[in-house]
Amino acid sequence: MFPTRKDVAIFSDFDGTIFMQDTGHILFDRHGCGTEHRQRLDQQIHTGERSFRDVSEEMWGSLNVSFDESMKAMKEHLVIDPDFADFHDFCIREGVAFNVISAGLEPVLRGVLNEFLGHHASKRIDIISNAAEISEDGSTWKPIWRHDSQLGHDKSLSVKECRAHLRKQLPGNRNPLVIFVGDGVSDLPAAREADVLFARAGLRLEEYCKEHNIDYISFDTFADIEREVLRILDSGDLERYKKPHNRTEVVKQKFFSTSVEERKIRRTEKDHISRIRTRFSNGVTIVQ
Repeated sequence: MFPTRKDVAIFSDFDGTIFMQDTGHILFDRHGCGTEHRQRLDQQIHTGERSFRDVSEEMWGSLNVSFDESMKAMKEHLVIDPDFADFHDFCIREGVAFNVISAGLEPVLRGVLNEFLGHHASKRIDIISNAAEISEDGSTWKPIWRHDSQLGHDKSLSVKECRAHLRKQLPGNRNPLVIFVGDGVSDLPAAREADVLFARAGLRLEEYCKEHNIDYISFDTFADIEREVLRILDSGDLERYKKPHNRTEVVKQKFFSTSVEERKIRRTEKDHISRIRTRFSNGVTIVQ
């Protein structure tokens, strides 16, 4: 059965990460409110004038296209990361759960994966996003939001829920290693929950990480991610890649069972270790 490993899970954004374009923008620009109005609505989100959820409902509600026709538009205009299919095959071979986490609509994302990967490969990817009601003639598109919030989908909460679910399946109440892949600032809530963060090179998430001294690994294609994930799995020591508060309860219990003096020494050692940088062969640095 897939996946077989419970000690590591990968979460990836969809638009701009697995695919180079935004699925919603392709539909809104061609079958909905149009490019200019969509850009004005995007600006309302950026300025805080309106919430993401409010604006998104207007954008999706502007569509007048059947689902089948929307998939034709996706197939014509979307470009998939050239190494994503191979990376997904790698996850299957390693028994690692790969999850799409998105603020988009699950039927659209599933349809796109079916088109580009085929139904067999697509069904092996869990999609954590919003549901939708789409009329048969395409005159009505209505998001069914995953969470009752201004974002509609709280990605950080979804990652926490998945971590808690996997933790129950691991011995010793251990946390799984969580890996996140993204491209934009909107990915930050989920990215902050990850132990290892991959940011697409040259895009806003990488810029933000640099500006705010957030640890990350830059990637150009999913082949870069596969190489680094394989290195992590082959290390045989997932704990070293976890953020301190996500490491095993056994380690925490051992720490708190020591004497006051020993705890002081361990804190000093921990402060020293936190400044040590682990360098990968490609020159990318992660601060532990």
